[in-house]
Amino acid sequence: MKALLCTRLGGPEDLSVEEIAEPVAGPGEALVRVTLAALNFFDTLIIAGRYQVKPELPFSPGGEASGVIEALGPGVDGFAVGDRVIVHQKFGTARARIAVETHHLTRIPDGVSDEQAAGLTITYGTSLHALRDRAKLQPGETLAVLGASGGVGLAAVELGAILGARVIACASSPDKLAVAQAHGATHGVDYAADNLREALRMLTEGQGVDVIYDPIGGDYAEPALRSLGWKGRYLVIGFAAGDIPRIPLNLALLKGIDIQGVHWGVFVDREPEAHAENQRQLLAWVAEGRLTAKVHGVYPLTDYAEALGLLKRREAVGKVLLRL
Repeated sequence: MKALLCTRLGGPEDLSVEEIAEPVAGPGEALVRVTLAALNFFDTLIIAGRYQVKPELPFSPGGEASGVIEALGPGVDGFAVGDRVIVHQKFGTARARIAVETHHLTRIPDGVSDEQAAGLTITYGTSLHALRDRAKLQPGETLAVLGASGGVGLAAVELGAILGARVIACASSPDKLAVAQAHGATHGVDYAADNLREALRMLTEGQGVDVIYDPIGGDYAEPALRSLGWKGRYLVIGFAAGDIPRIPLNLALLKGIDIQGVHWGVFVDREPEAHAENQRQLLAWVAEGRLTAKVHGVYPLTDYAEALGLLKRREAVGKVLLRL
């Protein structure tokens, strides 16, 4: 079967499509024929050896996918051959078939397409966990989302609007802000052209933001933190800018601010029932038409370098999918 493989650490151009042996479902596992594998920014880090997850070579990138169960191993309950499912893993989905333990599967309901389901788990799962479980975002509160047109950022914009917040999208160009505003943001800040802290202060009439969602880090972290109001919550999602910022802790003291780490992968392992409930909620919102799960593009497996390049350059607006 065909698989996208990382045989040596490097960039997208160092990957290759290879023929590998077919997997077999073991005890507690399902064999899933992958329809679409979703790529995320962290895939560009994993293949370079710069992510906290460091698989043994060779491995396939891809932390999530949609597909169809073709076989079940011994001891599997709750799934059947022919079920459409989401696969969520740390890596390994960019291949034609994958054998996976069933607690890494979620059944796809009728009314949700493979394209919507493939990229729903990680970005939308991270954002829902961050906003609902960690920040406990309330209707009427103000949410500012950095990197608002990227995968997790756009998910946070959509989910913030669904949860009833006033969403301020922060991104690096007017085009990206337009996308975020089309998906629920009420205001936009172009932080390539404007002073982020001053713009957020003006948009909140000096009261400050209730919640900051930050997947970027780097130079934007401190001005974003300074824009929070009393008892604001600052969500640490990731560091797409590359630099891990050093935050003056006196800022947290002066305004009673909570700095909250969001590690979705650990949450899934430690709180599987809460994760499953979040998955059900996301799929229900998609089926109801309240959540769009925007797809930037679907690429054939052979175009993996182009697909990963979009993520590496942070040009993707929504999910990037590979068709197997």
